[in-house]
Amino acid sequence: MKLQGKSVIVTGATSGMGKAIATRFIQEGAQVILNGRDESRGKSLEAELNQGGKKAVFVPGDVSSPDVNRQLVQAALDHFGQIDIISTNAGRLGLGSVTDLRVEDWNQTLATNLSSVYYLCHFAIPEMLKTEGGVILVNGSIAAFKSFPNHAAYNASKAGLVALVKEMALDYGPKIRVNAICPGPVDTPLIWDSAKAFENPDTIVQQTANSTLIKRLGTPEDIANLALFLVSEESSWMTGAAVTIDGGISVK
Repeated sequence: MKLQGKSVIVTGATSGMGKAIATRFIQEGAQVILNGRDESRGKSLEAELNQGGKKAVFVPGDVSSPDVNRQLVQAALDHFGQIDIISTNAGRLGLGSVTDLRVEDWNQTLATNLSSVYYLCHFAIPEMLKTEGGVILVNGSIAAFKSFPNHAAYNASKAGLVALVKEMALDYGPKIRVNAICPGPVDTPLIWDSAKAFENPDTIVQQTANSTLIKRLGTPEDIANLALFLVSEESSWMTGAAVTIDGGISVK
């Protein structure tokens, strides 16, 4: 029970990596504010995670809105009294090259992937500083370091997240630790949507899996395992780090 009694906000919690992270955190004793845009999936997840006692509260909303992030902070304070951990996982692809991508899609991708993290931290960090501090874990991507065709907005937003993580670690240490996870190809709906940007969408996902040194896609549970380590006391000397977890694909 590495997170016993910890109060956590998890965005992007209704599917993929965010769902696996929220589930793992609750298994380790945390109480979690869940966020996502799909209210039906959110309520279903809330009921599933509360079978062993009330540990999860779903708050719907699109985190590209500052007001939704303010609501998440207030919900954590209302239900749990404080905020110990933040885990941001909401993501949007915004596929297209700079010349193909619509201005609206560029703006929405950066708002979802990058600005939402600023919004949540802007409202949450003052509350975290009132107590013993805590941990912020940002879900980034190897796209911060490795380019992919027709992912201009996505790549830019993920690179921005790594810079933001380092800046927040500098500004708010030692009370608050801030790190990023940078996953490679993980088997979530996002990777199958991402395949549409390639010339061979029907085969690129399997080719990518075979290109990893481990010869498979990552699973959301693989990411949740690393997330647990990075928010627990086992990583208490880590901050400002961007940790790659990609089956070794970046080595090639």
